[in-house]
Formats: sequence, structure tokens, C-alpha cells
Amino acid sequence: MRLAGLRVEVAYLPAQSGIHVGGDWYSAIELPDGNALFVVGDVAGHGIDAVATMAQLRFTAKGMVITGSSLTGALSRLNTLLLHSRDPHGTATMVLAHYRPGERRLVWAQAGHPPPLLLRAGAVRRLGRPGGMLLGASTTPVFEEAECRLEPGDRLLLYTDGLVERPSEGIDRGLERLAQALVTHHTDEPGSLGPLLAAVLEEERRDDVCVVDIRVPTDPADPAQS
Repeated sequence: MRLAGLRVEVAYLPAQSGIHVGGDWYSAIELPDGNALFVVGDVAGHGIDAVATMAQLRFTAKGMVITGSSLTGALSRLNTLLLHSRDPHGTATMVLAHYRPGERRLVWAQAGHPPPLLLRAGAVRRLGRPGGMLLGASTTPVFEEAECRLEPGDRLLLYTDGLVERPSEGIDRGLERLAQALVTHHTDEPGSLGPLLAAVLEEERRDDVCVVDIRVPTDPADPAQS
């Protein structure tokens, strides 16, 4: 899809048969002012309660940003919403990113979520996470914003922890595996997200996986720029 001058691919892979569906979600939308909003989130737990909480957070997050809320303000309000939900002990992680195409500037905030990965000029780095604890864990959370100016040819990956976590290892190992696969399986052609996911995921997935794959075209004539 084309959003605010970017080429965007998305994927949602549910946990495999025999394992309950969880509460992962993504949103990738163009805002009324021509900017773009990207959201990836993960509600703890499985089953109908997690799915219901996921739906509530997903649509509330979009609504607040569309109507002018800051990213940190949205996270604070979502935290309050979760604390007063049907499961007062429920928690969720989330990353919100607001992209301004005129400046190629990405402003983002997070709540206990794995860091986005940026592929630039053949090298991958984790974006330094601004402060932010997971939603539902505190009545007085503090959320911060960070900025990143994207460049032509950049590729930014937002994802849930099902993409990088395995029971027998720490998350850093999963992040390293994903970073290596990003370099190995990177092409400028559409449709390269599938081979990337196949390279990092185990056959038996115990958790849902959501991915938002964001590309900045290198060619000003690319239709994503129109």
C-alpha cells in the first residue's frame, strides 16, 4: 500500500492451530492532513478477553491521534482505559509512530514495546527507545517521544514480540536474528516481507505476530511519492 509517500507492507500471522488467538494488532493509516499513523500493539494473554481489549485499544488509539492527541497523551489515556477495563490486571505493549512526509520525520512513542529496527545503507540498528512502561502497569506512567528523520532507501520495521521471542532464549538473540535476516533478505522489490518472516519464524508459532514494514522510496518518480 501507499501511505504519505511511503511504501508499506503489513502482516498478521495468528498463533498456529491448537493455541489460542491472542491480542496483537496493527494500524497503518493516512491521516486527514496527509501524514501517516502507524501502530503496533500486543495485549497480554489469550482468548476472548485479550481480543476484546485489543479491539478497544486499537480503535481508541486511532481515534485519539486522528482528533489531535499527541502520541504521549494517547498512551496516557490508553493506560487509564486499560486500568479501568474489564480486566483491571491486564497489560499491553504498544508503539505509536507519526510520519510527516514533508520533512520525512518520524515521531514515535512506546509503552514497553520492542524497539523498531532501521535498515539503512546495508546496516541495521535498533532505534533508541524513548521512556515508556507497558500499559496497565502503573497509575502514574511517564511516556516520552523520540524523533527519527528517514532517508531515501530506508526500511523501518515495527513488530510484536512474537516475531523475535522463543521460549529457550532471550529477546536480544531474537533481535539479532531479525536484524541479520533484514540484511540477508532485503530487496527493493515489493513482496519481500514474506521471505523475511519465513527466515525468522519457527514452524510452530506459540504467539501471534504483527509486522508493519515501512519503505522510503529511493526514486522520486516512485508512485509512492505521488
